[in-house]
Amino acid sequence: MDQLIAEDPTRIGPYRLIARLGAGGMGLVYLGRSEGGRTVAVKVVQAEFAGNPEFRKRFAREVAAARRVGGNWTAAVLDADTEAAVPWVATQYIPGPDLHTVVAKDFGPLPEHAVRTLANRLALALRAVHEAGLIHRDLKPSNVLVTVDGPRVIDFGIARAMDSLTGDSLHTRTGMLIGSAGFMSPEQVRGLELTSASDVFCLGAVLVYAATGRLLFGAADTGLNAHLFRVAEEEADLTGVPESLVDLVRACLDKDPAGRPTPEEVAARTATDQAGEWLPGTVLAQLGRHAAQLLDFAPATPPAEASVGASAGAVGALPDPRSPSAQQQAQPLPPPPAYAPTAPAHFVPGQGFGPPPLPASFPDPVAPDPAAPHPRRWWGLLVIALTQLLVLLAATTFNLAVPSVQAELDLAADVMTPVVSAYFLAFGALLLLGGHIADLVGARRTMVIGLAGFAAASALGGSADEPGLLIAARALQGAFAALLTPSALSLVATGFTDPRERARAFGIYAAIAAGGTAIGMLTGGWVLELLDWRWSLYAGVPLAVIALTGALTLLPDRPGRTGARFDGLGVLLGSLGLAALTYGLGNAESLGWSEPLTAVLVAGGVLLLAAFLWWQTRASSPLLAPYVLKDRNRLGAVLTLVLAGACTLALFPALDFWMRQIVGYGPTESGLAYLPMIAAAVLGSTQLSARLQSRVAPRTLIVAGLVATAVGTALLAGVDTASTFTAGVMPGMLLSGFGLGLAFMPLLATATAAVAPQHAGGASAAVTTAQAVGQSIGAAVLGGVFAARLSGGSPLPETFAVEFLGVYTTTLWIAVGGTLLAVLSAALLVTAGRTGAETPAPTAQRR
Repeated sequence: MDQLIAEDPTRIGPYRLIARLGAGGMGLVYLGRSEGGRTVAVKVVQAEFAGNPEFRKRFAREVAAARRVGGNWTAAVLDADTEAAVPWVATQYIPGPDLHTVVAKDFGPLPEHAVRTLANRLALALRAVHEAGLIHRDLKPSNVLVTVDGPRVIDFGIARAMDSLTGDSLHTRTGMLIGSAGFMSPEQVRGLELTSASDVFCLGAVLVYAATGRLLFGAADTGLNAHLFRVAEEEADLTGVPESLVDLVRACLDKDPAGRPTPEEVAARTATDQAGEWLPGTVLAQLGRHAAQLLDFAPATPPAEASVGASAGAVGALPDPRSPSAQQQAQPLPPPPAYAPTAPAHFVPGQGFGPPPLPASFPDPVAPDPAAPHPRRWWGLLVIALTQLLVLLAATTFNLAVPSVQAELDLAADVMTPVVSAYFLAFGALLLLGGHIADLVGARRTMVIGLAGFAAASALGGSADEPGLLIAARALQGAFAALLTPSALSLVATGFTDPRERARAFGIYAAIAAGGTAIGMLTGGWVLELLDWRWSLYAGVPLAVIALTGALTLLPDRPGRTGARFDGLGVLLGSLGLAALTYGLGNAESLGWSEPLTAVLVAGGVLLLAAFLWWQTRASSPLLAPYVLKDRNRLGAVLTLVLAGACTLALFPALDFWMRQIVGYGPTESGLAYLPMIAAAVLGSTQLSARLQSRVAPRTLIVAGLVATAVGTALLAGVDTASTFTAGVMPGMLLSGFGLGLAFMPLLATATAAVAPQHAGGASAAVTTAQAVGQSIGAAVLGGVFAARLSGGSPLPETFAVEFLGVYTTTLWIAVGGTLLAVLSAALLVTAGRTGAETPAPTAQRR
């Protein structure tokens, strides 16, 4: 409250004014008392609005509707005079500060139970407003007053009176917009017709502010157009929202009004029987002080007497603003003085009274913002890229060395099978666990643990001289790689939030994901040409140490999910399901699909994964937040990655066989032959896809990239023993590599888009698991084709090349068909619009 000034009236209608409460969009708000002693809040319309006949008509209609609003969580309209020279409306006075003051100045973000109660009460208030035929249109923290027994919604129905004004009214003045930029629905921003669902979106924005203390789409000082574009097009960052409320808030913030819950549904989902106060003690103490200030407030005698209203309740001391003389003399009312609330007293034993301690949820004023971009994020991206490359090299280079390992250690084929499969089995089975650990303890810490363990396992494998130790080392490598891959992807997804930076970062990451296997073929060939097979493992030690040093110095150390529990059952179901599926598919690769154990393992794995997904919808702290795969775009990207991973796997065995067996290239020559493919993948992801992401829908890039990959694979399927590398193989390699780079960037970006940072590890694990499962399916199909084509026995030496080239040709044509299925998946399911596009001029206007 602030003292009245000389320009303020002393009476409005039957109410004596005693203080200023603040300024609204249409005028000033005063504290008044009736003759009977009732305290009210009186809102006076500005003269420039009062002179507009259309405004007066709408204002009268909306006030009449607002009188009908019932419920316990709104400020009731008590009195009004819409025909007075200066129209006014009196509402029930709520003796409490607004939510913005509580969060921004007095206390900080509210705890979970307070946010839940707030959601419930605001939903009930909106239900009452909507039942009266109104839409609030301006639900924001400053329109939510906080009291001891609950929040109260004010200013409902008034903003609509300013809508659709014609002529040269204030509403149509350039830069005017109905609503508040930080708390507007997408349809408000676009200037579309509003429904009650718009208020539900605003409710979600208010809950994010109450829980986190920040605007939903960031500070508006980046430019109004840019801010409104984020409201209309981008997904909300729900970091800091209590985990139990994230799904509900996300539903309220659905871009599609039809996808949002009704206020009744919000109220039902937030009903609570929790006893006790709904606010922390420090806030309740402040509310008590606020009420005491009201009782003790003594209005100063104003320098001049003025009154508003006449016989109908508005004395005509102020001239009619509709008269020419009044319009010449009318001046804007001065703004109210700043109000700085007094902090509640806090008793400290041995020290007396002092300021209250900051609650745990209140941000440290001198600490860096954990959501702010890390200043060394681009150097950190190099560390992430090196880490991902390390994982791919470990998977590829050792496979090239298998003949040397088998010869030196004198191992039988049945012994070599677990040596080869140990890495992939451990990696595929533990990816979900790796993502969960990244969420719980932080992605950087998970990466540090993974790199240290990977270096140790690589050293152990390089020094192994018997199969048991080598199998253990490879399994450990796979297990630690399962920590590295989801943590690396989650660091990219959470470290780059600006749309353009995000596109560039995912372009670099996708270049590794798409071309990493080719890089592994290149470096593996060099290693085996110059050194022995042990260096295919030893090479991981220095690379892991370099990446570890970079992770400790260049990556942000953001904490994990506070208060979240380890999802033991989810990890068990997911890991067992993936282990069974991976082992079953590996069995199909080596023994064929007719093996009974293959069917049992694959079916069991599918059932366990179905049980895992069911459990994730019911767990209190799920490994994979249910909303991640409920989004159509993310689900479409994940399914496309499964199909693309299955199909592209056939490329590299076929290429390696053609170069080594048909042409007779050595390891170094065959490795160099992959350079054009690597360059094409880098070009497609970083120079084309990343640049077009801001202008073209992701679906367009994904479909174009996968079609190019299918065409390139078809060209490779036409290669025969008479083909040359330059004329026969290189065109297919270039087109396939380019297509993979073009498609993988938007696939990875879409699959991890709009995921809250506290769930980024689980979402990243889902993405990498999709790729791993797809590759296992591709390997099983490849093995099945081999088993079918060679069922009559091993080929004779003189027909070896022709027979095996025919097998790879068959698999490549299967890969073409599968890639086209991936195209269909992306075309039907990935519907997201552009990200990072130029900000459009908003069609709405600002009030």
